[in-house]
Amino acid sequence: MIDYLLFKDISDRIVAIVAFLVLLPLFFIIAFGIKIDSKGSIFYFQKRLGKNGVPFKICKFRSMRTDINFRTTETLASDPRITNFGKLLRKTSLDELPQLINIIKGEMSFIGPRPPLLTYPKNFSEYNEFERKRFNVKPGVSGLAAIKQREIHDWNLNIPVDVEYVENISFKLDLSLFLSSLFVFFKTNNIYSNNKK
Repeated sequence: MIDYLLFKDISDRIVAIVAFLVLLPLFFIIAFGIKIDSKGSIFYFQKRLGKNGVPFKICKFRSMRTDINFRTTETLASDPRITNFGKLLRKTSLDELPQLINIIKGEMSFIGPRPPLLTYPKNFSEYNEFERKRFNVKPGVSGLAAIKQREIHDWNLNIPVDVEYVENISFKLDLSLFLSSLFVFFKTNNIYSNNKK
């Protein structure tokens, strides 16, 4: 599996670099849309748990206003913090595009368990031995839980699916999930909507 993980890491970075260069004009268009729609930065950074529980900053296009602050980890569809342009970004999942940068930096993969917040659903020290297996690989932009249980918002149900992925990781599985992700990329549902900011 170690040999495949090395291949996966190298191929992820190569594909991410190519995709970033090809999509660079789209990045500029989105950046312009964000700036004219609301005040604030173009990108949104948030600390997440990565491989082996090591924190990293996930990068997304900002889709929320910066002058409204709610003390909650949940983000609802009717959340007043979401900008008009942000609604479009979320609906098309284009707010996730900057995660190509995370992949290029080696912090994420195209396919893998979605990275949780540092303290949600719990602190890293609170994951049991079985649950920690999900952190044996790099987190992904999409993954088995994102495809298999897209409508489910319960981490207690999704974590076992993440472990299932880690225990069965292979080129065939990753390719299947990658192709499946392309079909659902523009769908509005997201199993991790409560972390989507």
